[in-house]
Amino acid sequence: MSQANRPSGKPSAINIVFVGFIAVAILFAGYTGKMEAVTKASFDSAKTAVNLAIDLIGVMALWLGLVRVLEAGGLMYSLANILKPLMVKLFPDVPPTHPAMGAMILNISANMLGLGNAATPFGIKAMVELNKLNPLKGTATNAMCLFLAINTSSVALFPLGVIGVRAAANSSNPAAIFLPTLLATICSTVVGVSVASWLGRRDKLWLKSGSQEVESVEEFEINSSDDRVEESDYSHLLYPTGRASQIIAWLFTIAFGGTIVYGIIRSDNLGDFFNQDFISHWLMPILILLIITYGVGRGVKVYEAVTEGAKQGFDIAIRMIPFLVAILVAIGMFRASGAMETVSNLLSPLTNLIGMPAEVLPMALLRPLSGGGAFGIMSELIERSPDSYSAFLASTMMGSTETTFYVLAVYFGAVGITRIRHALVAGLLADATGLLAACIFSSLFWMG
Repeated sequence: MSQANRPSGKPSAINIVFVGFIAVAILFAGYTGKMEAVTKASFDSAKTAVNLAIDLIGVMALWLGLVRVLEAGGLMYSLANILKPLMVKLFPDVPPTHPAMGAMILNISANMLGLGNAATPFGIKAMVELNKLNPLKGTATNAMCLFLAINTSSVALFPLGVIGVRAAANSSNPAAIFLPTLLATICSTVVGVSVASWLGRRDKLWLKSGSQEVESVEEFEINSSDDRVEESDYSHLLYPTGRASQIIAWLFTIAFGGTIVYGIIRSDNLGDFFNQDFISHWLMPILILLIITYGVGRGVKVYEAVTEGAKQGFDIAIRMIPFLVAILVAIGMFRASGAMETVSNLLSPLTNLIGMPAEVLPMALLRPLSGGGAFGIMSELIERSPDSYSAFLASTMMGSTETTFYVLAVYFGAVGITRIRHALVAGLLADATGLLAACIFSSLFWMG
């Protein structure tokens, strides 16, 4: 039996979670008389998972196409070289100029800007590239676990989506959550990275495959020259760039700068423009235009690059469906059985000690499981009282934590990883740290 197909000897963490959620949901429903609700939730959640994957096809096709523009123009390799000292320390098992480095940098950058829709395709691209260095197919590498720990710790410079909801609800200061959210994500990221790195070094079973992993990395590095990776051939997507391309790129940039100036002039209030229109609606188009402008300036056939890269989105979205169905059904049944509500009631004495209002606890518990459910609870709290402490804390929590189970299902599902090793533990500890830090910093910065 090959090493890749050898039984691991014990069930994976995600297997234990899946079985636990299903079993507890069914048994709990039997005692509470909610079996009908659990049955309905199982079917509804399965449909939701498939619809979610289908909805992702278009988004992923677009953004993987835009990623191909950056690849063809060489930006991902340039970014990897610039940030190589930091990335080498964080990811010693990944060659410094491997394409995975550039994809991870773009993913982390998009997350920091609060551009979740753009971050997911970048992250999946990174996982695909990391899997090419994987000596044990189907098993997460240390680099994968660390990368997902960074994702689930939700590094956020600008929690734009949450700020947008607060602005729409007429909060007196929608961006007031900026500093507590930033500090909370710093804490959660430090814990996530530290735990993932520590557990990776202590995993003796994984270290036994180290010789194979080193061979993979060394083979990659031997094929590189002058400390640079041998880039993929994108010559069919390039044309000789000249002064005209540079002028067009600069005209795009200048013209867009003019639209921002015009928007400011047209707006009655400069603060409203940046807090509502710019933060909520402008940043995504800005990113798209910058990518296209970069492609034009670098002589990339933008349309051909986008359509070529977009083809990956369909295959990846289809591969994710089984993983999404499994985890979303388990979560949906757990919620429908009433077990989630019972857990909230049991934990409320503890949460009161850290200053978490009772109405915020369901969102905190739901956040690692369901982004949509947590977002709905947060939105309801904000709509009810946009300037209350509960709304402030819920907003900070939403901006400083991530939907851990969804992230693991999507990213690992995209490359067929079933043995996730310590990724779940690192992610949940990062989430717990983010929630605790959000309580602490919200109490310090709330000006109600």
